[in-house]
Amino acid sequence: MSGMTEPVRVRGSVVVPDAELVWRFSRSSGPGGQHVNTSDSKVELRWDLAASEVLPPVWKERALERLASRLVDGVLVVRASEHRSQWRNREVAAARLASLLGEATAPPPKTRRATKPSRGMVERRLENKRHRASLKQGRGRIKPE
Repeated sequence: MSGMTEPVRVRGSVVVPDAELVWRFSRSSGPGGQHVNTSDSKVELRWDLAASEVLPPVWKERALERLASRLVDGVLVVRASEHRSQWRNREVAAARLASLLGEATAPPPKTRRATKPSRGMVERRLENKRHRASLKQGRGRIKPE
């Protein structure tokens, strides 16, 4: 069933082709009335990340590493069953796959370099502490002499 939903866009111009996506439909659990027993509204979207040639090698390596706990034999599985309509669940599953791949292929964040607070900043902080301490000191009870 290709061509029915938006293409799964990873990042930039990289798009997962419909031919690589495998859709499965089944009956969703939970309440839903008379229609629920006859409609296959639960959606399972599978994509073979390990075999795919869509992603650049660096992105693919990153994605395989970051999604390792979610992969089963190199295949990424996304499920959606929160809507009663199969169409909406398909859209949700495709959006989830796109966001997962977007996060997994993102470059690692820059490492934080430790810095020292400036002398002026330290002085301002200590001055503020002294000011607060004197304010609070003045709140105590007045001792009778």
